[in-house]
Amino acid sequence: MTLTKILAFAGSTRTDSFNKKLVKIAAAGAKEAGTDVTIIDLRDFQMPLYDEDLERQEGLPSNTRKLKELMASHDGFLIASPEYNSSISGVLKNTIDWTSRHSNGESPMSCFKDKVAGLMSASPGGLGGLRGLVHVRAILENMGVLVIPEQIAISKAHEVFNSDGFMNDPKQEQRIKSIGANLAKILQKLNS
Repeated sequence: MTLTKILAFAGSTRTDSFNKKLVKIAAAGAKEAGTDVTIIDLRDFQMPLYDEDLERQEGLPSNTRKLKELMASHDGFLIASPEYNSSISGVLKNTIDWTSRHSNGESPMSCFKDKVAGLMSASPGGLGGLRGLVHVRAILENMGVLVIPEQIAISKAHEVFNSDGFMNDPKQEQRIKSIGANLAKILQKLNS
């Protein structure tokens, strides 16, 4: 059986992002389930705001091409999406908008089609980012990504993480790990 590969990232560039902490925990669950996981920071792939005129004049930015190659080389995604004003962050939406563009010889949405994703969010608010996850799910599914049904939204995120970046409640941490583990198991079944 081929080792499956998951690309994990948060839709935030903030250094101490709750969602960066969350996706690392889910990634640990995927690794424990026998999957190769690459964790990236979108800060390392900064892109201008999507602009079709800019794309027409200059082509895809180099960071877009690098990220698309990474996405294409992985079977699935673990995405922790912060909620900004009841929706997804501008960073995540801009990343999706740029990476959905195709270059010569590529099919449209090539780095999204036939991928499987697990979603989660953490927010200081009472709903834990749940409203934003609805939008992320709709966008990804429209682009050909199979999003697993299980998702987690952690409310009062400013209270749930300890200074090491892990969760104060081991049961809650295990639930986060299960998102990664379940994604890994689904990918392993699909790839066998």
